[in-house]
Amino acid sequence: MSNDRVPFRREYVGGPFGQMHLRIAGSKDSSKRPLFCFHLSPVSGIVYETWLGEMGKDRLVVAPDTPGYGMSDAPDEQPSISDFARSMHSVMDTLGVNEADVMGYHTGSKTCVETALQQPERIKHLVLISAPIYTAEDLAKQNAQMGHADEPQDDGTHLLGQWEGLWRWKGPEQTPADIMRAFPDHILGGKKKHWGHVAAFAYTYPENIPKVQAPILVINTNDDLVVYTRRIHEHLTNGKVIELPDWGHGFLDYHPEETAAFVRPFLDDDEWPESAA
Repeated sequence: MSNDRVPFRREYVGGPFGQMHLRIAGSKDSSKRPLFCFHLSPVSGIVYETWLGEMGKDRLVVAPDTPGYGMSDAPDEQPSISDFARSMHSVMDTLGVNEADVMGYHTGSKTCVETALQQPERIKHLVLISAPIYTAEDLAKQNAQMGHADEPQDDGTHLLGQWEGLWRWKGPEQTPADIMRAFPDHILGGKKKHWGHVAAFAYTYPENIPKVQAPILVINTNDDLVVYTRRIHEHLTNGKVIELPDWGHGFLDYHPEETAAFVRPFLDDDEWPESAA
């Protein structure tokens, strides 16, 4: 298959909390199931732009901005992962999609699980980039760090702190230009940007992931959730984990073809990657 990626386009559709912004690539006429990609908090579907160009070669691929992030309207009150999943099903309804595969990144992975639980007949495969299991102590630390709004400072130091956080956990190939490309979307949520983290911390994998009927492929790269994700094995009843210790944040930009080489067979033929454990 040619490495020439297809362009993506943008659309707005209505959702439970207002308009939702979508990045879309590929054709609705493809014989393959559409793939819906849910981003991590607090950024947007921008993290999937390169991936859309790769996977859009042979199927419809959609990356919505979660309500409250990117260019999607925000809820009036703190949402839950259930609210995010309901929003994604609304997008599928609007696009006329009856069956789909889903892919999630951090918070988006939990949204994937909930979409499969809400409508198991619709969701056929799940690809989760990280699936962390937290102890009570872990959760307390995560909430202390990310479960609140950053108050704007007159000297802009709150922005510097957010930049430093992204740089601390950058992938091995990411550059300052890569971080800057997505940085505006990291701050668009304003005082509500922590809502995605709060929703994610309240949704637990041990309680929910064993109930998913569709096959699950967990991708564990060397990012800020690598240690927590290694705990997911015992909770997967129909899933596998692939460890990619040489990759980190940004791998979908730097390794789209290599990622597609094991994701496509999993989605299309129920073929687990050979290196999955």
